[in-house]
Amino acid sequence: MTVAVYLPLLLGLPLALAAPWIAARGAPGPAAWALSLASAIAAACSTWSLALLALTMLDDVPPLAALDNHPALELPEPVPGPVAFMAALVLIGGAARLGIDAHRRVTTHRRLRAIGDARQQAEAGMVVADWETPMAVAIPGTARRRGHLLVTTGILRLLDAGERRVVLAHEHAHLVHRHHRLTATAAAAAALNPLLIPVRDAVAYLVERWADEDAAAEVGDRGVAARAVARAALAASGSPASAALGIDGGVVVRRVQALTQPAPTPHCRRLAIPVLLSVILLGVAAATTEAFVHLAQAWL
Repeated sequence: MTVAVYLPLLLGLPLALAAPWIAARGAPGPAAWALSLASAIAAACSTWSLALLALTMLDDVPPLAALDNHPALELPEPVPGPVAFMAALVLIGGAARLGIDAHRRVTTHRRLRAIGDARQQAEAGMVVADWETPMAVAIPGTARRRGHLLVTTGILRLLDAGERRVVLAHEHAHLVHRHHRLTATAAAAAALNPLLIPVRDAVAYLVERWADEDAAAEVGDRGVAARAVARAALAASGSPASAALGIDGGVVVRRVQALTQPAPTPHCRRLAIPVLLSVILLGVAAATTEAFVHLAQAWL
């Protein structure tokens, strides 16, 4: 087994180290996309490598053992049994974490969609729940239903007219840009490869910043936007819809500080790190693919 098969397991680390730096600079939209896609590639490549390592446990099965004397086939050399066993355990653990995260998201969204009737959701694009709990979230759509906003009377009473516009524009931005897909992708990647947890957190922060910037542009006053984010987030913190995209998401202090500064401009050079790491990961994964093919041919 060549050392290349181990590289994807470690190359997620530089991406994780760079993610907070990338998230703190430049326009949040391109950074969110770049980090989300890079995390998906990193997780896929590391899972690919773990599967190859785990498959070497089949080395002693007769169809594979019979090929040990045929070097022309270039079958991967066996790795130590404990390494293959640990790779299998990590794969199982990642699959379990992925299933738990997906179940939590699906359950939360299903529960939130059940609030209000479908006609109200379709016609108004928003459901106002008569709850004291301050909450404002964007609920993604399904094949049969369009996405809509869910806000409570509790949060509406806390805000003035301008601040309410900010909150609604913020949640609407989540729907328009389909931010739930970016956060779900990064969360799935972190479930499969825990080294990518900082990337997941950076993407969650960036989509909130993205929505903040859209809301500030909508109302035309960054000061009002900053005040609305601070008040709404403080009031809504600890709301039960933790898997949904809400105004209280991300690191609120950093978001408010960013809104007190001029609107950010895109800096494509800062995205070179995730792009470069993605290319390297794909190259390494391609280099190890041949070993998978040989294993499959031998097994079949």
